[in-house]
Amino acid sequence: MKKFILVGSSSAMAAALSQRLRAEGDYVVGISRQEDKGYCDEWHTVSSYQETDLPAQTGPIDGMVYFPGSIVLKPFARYTDQELLNDFELNTLGAVRAVRKYIGGLKQAVGSGIVLMSTVAVQTGLPFHMSISMAKGALEGLVRSLSAELAPTVRVNGVAPALTVTGLTERLINTEEKRIQSAKRYPLQAIGEPQEQADAIRFLLKEATWTTGHVLPVDGGMSVIQAV
Repeated sequence: MKKFILVGSSSAMAAALSQRLRAEGDYVVGISRQEDKGYCDEWHTVSSYQETDLPAQTGPIDGMVYFPGSIVLKPFARYTDQELLNDFELNTLGAVRAVRKYIGGLKQAVGSGIVLMSTVAVQTGLPFHMSISMAKGALEGLVRSLSAELAPTVRVNGVAPALTVTGLTERLINTEEKRIQSAKRYPLQAIGEPQEQADAIRFLLKEATWTTGHVLPVDGGMSVIQAV
C-alpha cells in the first residue's frame, strides 16, 4: 500500500484522484481549507497552507500533489500589486512550503514523486491571464529546478490543464452557451473533465518512473494545435 498526500484535496481533480488511488488500495491523506468531503482515508482541515498549519506526517510518503490554484482574470492595467502577490502566494509559495514540509517522508520512499499543478496559460499566451501565468510560470521553474536537485531520489513533474469542470471554473461555464463557446476554442471541441486530469496525475505519480522535470499538458490540444 502506497501513501499519497493531496494538498488542496477539496478540488474536483483531487476527489477524482483520491477515489482512483483508494480503489487501487492506496492510502490517501487529504489536506484542505474546507471541511472533510469524505473521499480520503485521512483528512486535515487547515486554516492556511503555511508550513506551520500543514499536519505532520510520519514514515515514507510515496507521492504528493499540490492542487491549490486561483483564477483572477482581468486586463493587465486592472491588476493590483496585491492581487499579483496573492496569486504568487497561493500557487507558488504554497507549493514550496508543502514540498518543504513533506520532503523528508518523500525521500524515505522508493520511487516517490511530486506533482505540481500548472496551467495551459503559461505556454500559450491568453489575454487576461497575466497574474496566473506569472505565478504558474514560476511554478514550472520550480518543477525543473527541484527535479534536478532531488534526482534520483524523488521525481518532480507537473500537469498543465486547460479549462476543466471544477468549482474554480464554474462561473466560466455555468450556462450551456458558455460551455459550447468554450469547447470551440479547443481542437478536440470539448472542455476537460476532472477524471482526465486525475489520470494524468496518477500516471506521473505511479507509472512514469523514468520521467522527471516535465510538465504534461492536458489541454484538449490547445497548446500545440490551432482550433479551426
